[in-house]
Amino acid sequence: MEKKKMTVTVAGKPYTLVSADPPEYVRRVAAYVDRKLSETAAVTNLPSAQAAVLTCFNMAEELIRAQDENTLLRRRLEEAEKKKT
Repeated sequence: MEKKKMTVTVAGKPYTLVSADPPEYVRRVAAYVDRKLSETAAVTNLPSAQAAVLTCFNMAEELIRAQDENTLLRRRLEEAEKKKT
């Protein structure tokens, strides 16, 4: 798939991204990042760089929890499939 450039706005600043993903998906990701940064900024008085790092930690925690849940669900599915046979 061909990579395309597009500009998104996060925290009021434009960022040019290159991606093979559909533009709608890239915009969705950017909107999620923007929303998470806004949530962090709303509850802290940190400088923007520190707020961005805290946002990264929060998003990494979400990702790892989702990965752990996915792993658990896959194991349960595999166990259920083994019981069928």
